[in-house]
Amino acid sequence: MQIDSHQHFWLYNKEDYGWISDDMSVLRRDFKPADLRDEIIAAGIDSVISVQARQTLEETEQLLEYAHKNDFIKGVVGWVPLCAENAGEHIEYFAANPHLKGLRHVVQDEPDDNFILREDFNRGISLLKDHGLVYDVLIYEKHLPQTIEFIKRHPQQRFVLDHIAKPNIKNGKTQPWRKNVEEIAGFENVWCKISGMVTEADFKNWGKDQLKPYFDIVLNAFGASRLMFGSDWPVCLCACSYGRWKQIVEEFISPLSQNEQEAIMGLNAVEAYRL
Repeated sequence: MQIDSHQHFWLYNKEDYGWISDDMSVLRRDFKPADLRDEIIAAGIDSVISVQARQTLEETEQLLEYAHKNDFIKGVVGWVPLCAENAGEHIEYFAANPHLKGLRHVVQDEPDDNFILREDFNRGISLLKDHGLVYDVLIYEKHLPQTIEFIKRHPQQRFVLDHIAKPNIKNGKTQPWRKNVEEIAGFENVWCKISGMVTEADFKNWGKDQLKPYFDIVLNAFGASRLMFGSDWPVCLCACSYGRWKQIVEEFISPLSQNEQEAIMGLNAVEAYRL
């Protein structure tokens, strides 16, 4: 089974999606399950994990409803207010839905670079393991040192690092990202998504040769057993098509054994998210 471990849906409006800039105007429309179904059929993907794009309880409800109505959506990574005093109530409510596999907070957009170390946030995170939920880590490269300390606090929690922690691909820099991501890979409770790479490069002037050093670094760090394919659709459309990104990942992993390729393209997502 081939699984896309990271994609989004939304009903576009300027207020909720202000991060979609003019050079990302291709994203200024609705993206619904029917749109994605056509893409995955063409690309040979069997199923997907839908990930939150807005920090609202309403969106989490909507994603779970999509999963209920569309068999190809095998899991949802939603959002709840993890810093709230009643975070446990929200977690318990949504965890009762079998489609909820994890939660995410848009840490990269928090004005406080140390947000991920906040006591109230970590209190909320500490509740996830009792419900079997993954936490998806969405950060910029600059947040990696704090994220290392964060992960140390939760040795029993499963984490998935989104978009290989967004290195500075556009400028071709690998350090200090490489050092930090290798340290994170040392924690066996952390998986990593091969996703979001084309949109960390120059949208119009990137090439797969520019991306390959970053792929090689995470492959060496996490191994084939803790990497998973993700499209980051529709955001990837700013730089390339769904099918093109899948083709690039398949080219990157082609020297690996058949078992290793199958792990990256689906089986690791099954394990990490308990699909």
